[in-house]
Order: sequence, then C-alpha cells, then structure tokens
Amino acid sequence: MNDPSRTALVTGATGYVGGLLVPRLLQAGYAVRVLTRSGNLPAAWADRVDVVRGDAGDDDDLRRALQGVDVAYYLIHSMDGGGDFVGRDRRLAERFGAGAREESVSRIVYLSGLHPDGELSTHLASRVEVGRILLDSGVPTAVLQAATVIGRGSASFEMLRYLTSRLPVMVAPRWLGNRIQPIGIEDVLHWLVAAAGLPAEVSREFDIGGPDVLTYEQMMQVFAEETGQRRRLIYTLPVMTPWLASHWVGVVTPVDAGVAKPLVGSLVHEVVCRERDLEELVGPPPGGVTSYRDAVRQAMRGVDPDPRHAVRWVGTGAAALLVAVLAGAVAGRLRSRG
Repeated sequence: MNDPSRTALVTGATGYVGGLLVPRLLQAGYAVRVLTRSGNLPAAWADRVDVVRGDAGDDDDLRRALQGVDVAYYLIHSMDGGGDFVGRDRRLAERFGAGAREESVSRIVYLSGLHPDGELSTHLASRVEVGRILLDSGVPTAVLQAATVIGRGSASFEMLRYLTSRLPVMVAPRWLGNRIQPIGIEDVLHWLVAAAGLPAEVSREFDIGGPDVLTYEQMMQVFAEETGQRRRLIYTLPVMTPWLASHWVGVVTPVDAGVAKPLVGSLVHEVVCRERDLEELVGPPPGGVTSYRDAVRQAMRGVDPDPRHAVRWVGTGAAALLVAVLAGAVAGRLRSRG
C-alpha cells in the first residue's frame, strides 16, 4: 500500500492516459495535484485533486506545481500539428527535469514509445529523446516504453478502430505486416502507478507490453472478429509512403491529422518488448497481463464499432487511395528523373 502522505503531480491530466491515471493514484492513496492550462477536468475527480492552473512551459507555473511533490508524471507531448513538435517537446522536458531537480522531487515517471534500435521516425525519436533528457535530469526516472495502447480514447486505438470498421476492403502500406506488441490500457495504468514505488537507485527505461505479438493487419482482423464484423480484405501497396498513408488515414478516420501523421510514420517500425524487467520488479497486473483480444473486448464493450458507415466509406477510401497512388507515381517519376 502506498503512503497516503505522498503527493503525485500529473501533467497531461486532460489527456487520455492522464485522465485515467488520476483516479488510480487517488485509489492507491496518493494526494494528487494536476497542472492544467484549461482547468476542464473530469467531474468524477476534479474536486478531489489540487489544481494548479498554468503552463508547463512557464518556469514559475512549473515550480508551483512541483513544490512538495514526491512523484511527477510527465504525460506531455506537442504532437498537435502546430509545427516543430520535436523542439517544443525537447524544451518542455528540459524545463521539467530542471524544475523537478530543484524542487527535490523523488521520482519522475514518463510514458514513452516502444522502439527498435537504429534510425527512428520523427515521432519515436522525439519520445526517446524526451526520455533521455528526463533520465539525465538528476532525478530518478522510470521511462515506460509502450507500443499501441488498446483502450477507447487512445489515438492509436481509434485509428485502428475506424480504419477497420469503415473500410471492409482496403489497400494499405506493406508495413502493415510489421510486428507490434500492443498493451491494454489497464496494464499501462497498473505499471504507471507501480513505477512510482521503485527504489531510488532505479533510473532507467522499461519496455511494457501485452502477451501477444501481432502484425497491424492481424490486429485489424482480430478487432473485426471481436466486434462482429466480417474479415477485412487487405492488399498492400509498396508505393504508399508514411506521408501518403497519413493523408489516407486523415480522410477515413476522425483522428486529428496532426496526431495521425506522426503515428502513421511510426508504424514503419517493428515494436516488440526486449525485456520484462518492470513486471519482475513490481509485479504483474491483478489477474496477469491482458491479451489483445480481451483488451479489445474491454474497450468496445457496449460500443458500436461504426459499421453503419462502412459502405459509404468504401467510396471515400477508394478516392483517397487513388490520390495516394497517383501522388506516389508522380513522386517516383520525379525521383527517377533527378
């Protein structure tokens, strides 16, 4: 049981993971503080937390939020289509790490992206850089690295949901055959809370994931099966680059283009856990890690997967595909001439 005198700061509390993490921390006995610009917090817990109105990019606001905090959750990203999210994320992380050190915060916990070695997409490279900045801050830090988070409201899951439900027939990038180790949101929340209690000498990255390793195409087919839809017909197209695919996703799904583009760009990587050390240190979730099928069932319980829109979206998807193919062909011709 956690010490009820300990205070946890949650940044990004109006976001998907942050909004679910706050009640878990309250349940675990933490006094919770949130740093928010809007103050538009869920009614279920808004009156149970200490609210600091301010901006994580402002040093004074940040210090007010970090004062007296034991564990600080860094759940901030600038992936909003506003331009140079890499630079903004770097500056925010540097400020946060410096502020946490000066306010003698005992631990930082950061949710990052699971990634392979080598050259990375802009999105994943930025997430990795933020983790390293926080690890170098002088404050013991746990960087939890997850692939696709399966839960209703997760941008990655909503992208998969609507692509599957709205396009019973699709032509997609060939890297839909890359392997992914998805993780249920309940498991993410378990490990985020548990990481706060790690010993002070533990400061490192941890891979977290579910028990299943699937291709993105397999994830789509399982989603269709678990939500009562027919098997999807998926054909791969080598010419569809991440840039083209992001525009295709933007047409077919309601996921904001500023978020969809970096997410799609990261699908070119295989993202599979290389260790399960955090589970060994703090224990698995109650009942064990959640299978992909169970995570989909939990996310979609009582929810329409959007099948009534499938037929009309076939035409839209086909039009988007035609644009992608033509653009790819033009780009290929230009490259060959150059």
